[in-house]
Amino acid sequence: MKYSKVYIDSFGYELPPNVVTSDDLEKRLDPLYEALRIQKGQLEVLTGIQERRFWDPGYRMHEGATKAGQKAIQTSDISPESIGMLIYGGVCRDNLEPATACAVSEALGLGPETHIYDVSNACLGVLNGIVQVANAIELGQIQAGLVVSCESARQIIDSTIDRLLAAKDMNLFKKTIATLTGGSGAVAVLLTAGSVSNQGHRLIGGTIRSATQHHKLCRWGPDTGIPASGLHIMETDSVGVLKNGVTLGIETFGAFRKALAWPEDKPDKIICHQVGSTHQNTILESIGIPKEKDFTTFKYLGNIGTVSLPITAAIASEREFLVSDDRVGFFGIGSGLNCLMLGIEW
Repeated sequence: MKYSKVYIDSFGYELPPNVVTSDDLEKRLDPLYEALRIQKGQLEVLTGIQERRFWDPGYRMHEGATKAGQKAIQTSDISPESIGMLIYGGVCRDNLEPATACAVSEALGLGPETHIYDVSNACLGVLNGIVQVANAIELGQIQAGLVVSCESARQIIDSTIDRLLAAKDMNLFKKTIATLTGGSGAVAVLLTAGSVSNQGHRLIGGTIRSATQHHKLCRWGPDTGIPASGLHIMETDSVGVLKNGVTLGIETFGAFRKALAWPEDKPDKIICHQVGSTHQNTILESIGIPKEKDFTTFKYLGNIGTVSLPITAAIASEREFLVSDDRVGFFGIGSGLNCLMLGIEW
């Protein structure tokens, strides 16, 4: 896929007020660590994540998404009434229905002709939303579109700790280490047509690949049946996700560079989905990109699912890691397995 009219006009994000360190979580897990003879500090050693953030109890996803959306709009020259599409891309939603995007739309004051809906695809939801908005802009259907998301890790981490303390089982601990890396946050990405505003960052194009034979490697459930089949749990085959995710990433990166006709020294910078230190080191080495081209936030924000990549890009831009004329790669991967890479001229 290639684009000639689409710009990322602005970002907005919201960080929760409660900082939770890996040491805080390990203190709660002390009976488990003692029973299994696990040394303190292993969570940070294994993941590279020092802390993450939690929303206050009872915080609603549309609240964070709305605040992030307001910031993105305020940073741009685009009025809420001119936004032709709003997509909420989070894994966490307020309800099964209606779409969480509806509450965000009302709060932002968008017009009645705006396309409003949710997209769900594990950690790729926001990137999928960006592609859908970009397609609509390229086709001339809309002039501007907004993608928002808000994720919360408090509830699933709390329930996981309860399970671990009850079971005191090493196999369960291995399956839930990835869950304990989760963080919370909200983000918004505003895209526009060049005819409306070409002061942003031009979206060049991208590539997507999937390996759905691995869709059972990471699950957060239960199903959405009525009634649901059980309490919410999240379990991940971390080794399987890393091994097969890297294989898929190598394949996608080769197709990405070919589709965009980028030479061997491009991209200049990259922003990846924020999983942890092991994933970062392995994927960079496998695709031959030096670490200094990558910007990360996982050490202090954890893995915020759909929010991770765009909020990292926003912070990287604020800190002038991303500068004018950089060729930037957004490298996303999500459970399923799905991989989506986008190229941006900063």
